[in-house]
Amino acid sequence: MLLTSSNICWGEYGTIALFEIRCMAKNKKDNSNTIALNKKARHDYFIEQSLEAGLSLLGWEVKSLRENKVQIKESYVIYKNNELFLFGAHISPLRSASSHVDCDPIRSRKLLLNKLEINRLREKITQKGATVVPLKLYWARGKVKLEIGVAKGKKSHDKRQDIKERDWKLDKARALKESNR
Repeated sequence: MLLTSSNICWGEYGTIALFEIRCMAKNKKDNSNTIALNKKARHDYFIEQSLEAGLSLLGWEVKSLRENKVQIKESYVIYKNNELFLFGAHISPLRSASSHVDCDPIRSRKLLLNKLEINRLREKITQKGATVVPLKLYWARGKVKLEIGVAKGKKSHDKRQDIKERDWKLDKARALKESNR
């Protein structure tokens, strides 16, 4: 590689570092599009169906989501006036966010779904006694999306069974790994 003035960077102590190496270190970002996961929902509920929904957000909320200042563990979805709303999600406002806007971190946020999807969810909720819970908040094509799931509550023996299955899978993976050595 030819050293030119465009790809050489002088450090504080007079050392030379190549520009490409410095750029590679800066680009070591987490490429995951996931903003927040609701692991508690998968532990407490049987997820029968999942669906992607958009969220209606304000500008300061989007800035906070870019900084991962959100919590959806205690949130749930409510049906009201033929619309679905995310209730109980906490989006912490940034200190540098709009000072002229009154930021309410726990306000209900409208879910953006088609009428057909809303009607299907309403039927499932009323017929089976199920509920709708948020599962994952993520970026998709530059927009914030929320994965919601139609869920039924688990009993405590169901939770214990899931824990046993998870432990069995881990033990099996460890045994296979040891046998391959």
